[in-house]
Amino acid sequence: MAIPAIPQRLTAPAPGWTVEADVVVVGSGIAGLTLALRYAGLDPEAKVLVVTKDVLSSGSTRWAQGGIAAVLDPQDTPAEHLSDTLVAGVGLCDEEAVRVLVTEGPGALRGLIAAGARFDTDDSGELQLTREGGHRRNRIVHAGGDATGAEVQRALVQALRESSIEVIEHALVLDLLKDAGGRAAGVTLHVMGEGERDGVGAVRAGAVVLATGGMGQVYAATTNPVVSTGDGVALALRAGAVVRDLEFVQFHPTVLWLGEDSTGQQPLISEAVRGEGAVLVDAEGVRFMKDVHELADLAPRDVVAKAIMRRMRETGADHMYLDARHFGEEKWRTRFPTIHAVCREHGIDPVTQPIPVAPAAHYASGGVRADLHGRTSVPGLYACGEVACTGVHGANRLASNSLLEGLVFAERIAADIHAVRRAGPPAAVRPAPGEPVADDRPAGLVDPRARPRIQGHMSRGASVLRGQDSLNEVARALVSTRWTPVAVEPCTESWEATNLLTVASALVEAARNREETRGSHWREDFPERNDAWWLGHLDVTLTAEGMTMTYVPHGQRATVLPPQVETDLIEAGLDPAMVTALLRVAEDEDLQAPGDVTSLATIPAGQTDTADVVARADGVVSGLAVAEGAFSHLSQGRLTVERLVKDGERVTRGDVLMTVTGPTRDLLTAERTALNLLTHLSGIATLTDRWVRAVEGTGARIRDSRKTLPGLRALEKYAVRCGGGANHRMSLSDAALIKDNHVVAAGGVAEAFRAVRDAYPGLPIEVEVDRIDQIEPVLAEGAEEILLDNFTVDDLVLAVRLVDGRARLESSGGLTLDAARDVAETGVDYLAVGALTHSAPALDIALDLRGN
Repeated sequence: MAIPAIPQRLTAPAPGWTVEADVVVVGSGIAGLTLALRYAGLDPEAKVLVVTKDVLSSGSTRWAQGGIAAVLDPQDTPAEHLSDTLVAGVGLCDEEAVRVLVTEGPGALRGLIAAGARFDTDDSGELQLTREGGHRRNRIVHAGGDATGAEVQRALVQALRESSIEVIEHALVLDLLKDAGGRAAGVTLHVMGEGERDGVGAVRAGAVVLATGGMGQVYAATTNPVVSTGDGVALALRAGAVVRDLEFVQFHPTVLWLGEDSTGQQPLISEAVRGEGAVLVDAEGVRFMKDVHELADLAPRDVVAKAIMRRMRETGADHMYLDARHFGEEKWRTRFPTIHAVCREHGIDPVTQPIPVAPAAHYASGGVRADLHGRTSVPGLYACGEVACTGVHGANRLASNSLLEGLVFAERIAADIHAVRRAGPPAAVRPAPGEPVADDRPAGLVDPRARPRIQGHMSRGASVLRGQDSLNEVARALVSTRWTPVAVEPCTESWEATNLLTVASALVEAARNREETRGSHWREDFPERNDAWWLGHLDVTLTAEGMTMTYVPHGQRATVLPPQVETDLIEAGLDPAMVTALLRVAEDEDLQAPGDVTSLATIPAGQTDTADVVARADGVVSGLAVAEGAFSHLSQGRLTVERLVKDGERVTRGDVLMTVTGPTRDLLTAERTALNLLTHLSGIATLTDRWVRAVEGTGARIRDSRKTLPGLRALEKYAVRCGGGANHRMSLSDAALIKDNHVVAAGGVAEAFRAVRDAYPGLPIEVEVDRIDQIEPVLAEGAEEILLDNFTVDDLVLAVRLVDGRARLESSGGLTLDAARDVAETGVDYLAVGALTHSAPALDIALDLRGN
């Protein structure tokens, strides 16, 4: 029985309706609504569409009890907030992203207040600030005591209803639409209901923003609402986007324990309760956090969750208790009215009883990899909020940073989309820019009856406590879940089950690979943090073969290679990973912490331009895809490229090879690396072309040698092919070449030949000779290729006559372009020209800004 692969598309009917938008935002929490409102303010003429799975006021934001962390106290500083966040993230936070969060956060929060959100104040009218776990200062603002999320959602929904932003409710997003260039062109979705738009449809848009929230429903018990089925992460994986650090799932330490068989969404007991002085105790009333961490009950969440699990193991209990009886009834009713009511609803009076608590799945610190502007690895696709991995949270989110992240990065994404749209449409391709193309990748669905099995396996084997055995068992169970004995019909239940399986599979693979304990990832079999091996990120992509995982050392920027560039490189016989590594080296050499200081000083941040890459001399072009990759990498995808010629084509002075559009700073920062590679490779192709034309009609071929620059061999040899030449050996391992020093060491040419043949039977053997009398012994041994080193034209004629077709012959050493035809006419098969890659002059190519 063949086990089906994880689908790269959801099986669904063809869209029965289509709607156009400039920007489509998927999700209606703090991230999605803030972004939609912000973009509508930047571009009042644009059509912004919000798609939400439930009603507009639903989603995870309204369940947030604690608050929003921001530096508002004069005694507090962004540096302290940054420090607390880095400590909680256990070495994996992107410090630049955290700095953006803590410095832009206060302004973003004030913007939310200006939009109508009402936070709790003291008697003097100042915002009340409290503490939560991991914070060393009071910096958490809250609303309605413990109803912050509900108030934020209310204010944003009201603002949205007063705007011109269109909303489609009860709509489950299915898959990403792409244009011919691999750029996001919209989404397909299913509207659950009857009306003007129902069933499967499509939204066509130039920018797609995922703000779909979390994936807590992949576990049997979670604080997440029922709609949190990982739809955004699953869509991104199917679209080919990179997903990062999924193993870091935060389990909230204090979730109301409702019994060992309780499943689904569980009530949260906010961290703010401990911030106000509640303490964790076991059944005997022992405070067990005092000896665990210097912050005791206010330690970071991963520390508290692990301590609770350890204490449960030690005592044989299935839960611990949160004791806040000393608050008194007045404080409970005014400061935590929602939690008080929920506890009473479940038969617990927190005024007189300790609250039973246990960890449950709460927040995904990982997600769709996004940069400081929310851009994913798929051009035109953005991610914001919990669905994204911006690097802010590292291995463990600091309490109340989540709502702040949604605010800050929503504004950044809106500004980036606005800048890109002002710069003009993406590069022209056929079909026209933004025109979705047919997706022929394999589609499929998971039986919806598998949903509780997926959740049960995840909670048993990939929860707070994990180990190789438990994770392997979950992985096997997930594989078997893909098979079903019946045909699965496309419907909401099967789409959600498929999303859950996709996310669970990626999460488990990452958890199996990370053999250490760090933050919210706790391996029982690897209980220690291991910076020597695991101070880095796990990036996951979905291919036809399954999940592919890449380890990226922490602090190393992601390389953004557009899908078409990767495709072109592969078709050219080049490894995208090799090009990626080369671009990272170039970046490290060129850019230190301040960045491109000249461009930063002279060019306004919002300025955009189009530039032409122009040939300043006649020649043959090579390396256009590599140059496009450089523009994309060094701008983190902000620059779009249109190639107007192809590698291997002859160009003349003044020809435009490609146009590049985007932020002017990025254009000039990327210019040198892109042109260095393009001019060097085009120079090799041009010189090769001259040699090829010199011997045209003789039957001889021009080929290269190993005289290449370190790290550039594959690219330089590709450039030779673009010029019409052929490649010789790629390395010292793919063929044997017996040279004069080998002959001396072995005691003769024939002896050297036999030694290589005996050691490596079946490996191609080439022999270099520098005298006519060496040829016959080599032929007798069975040589298939003989390299004639520094032979005169007359000696070459004699050698060709002597060999008489019994072996291939190459002329090498001392060759010049003027004498090439004379050498080729002797009848040799190849002319080996080391100068092609060793000393080819660069082809003069420049980048010209058009100016606005």
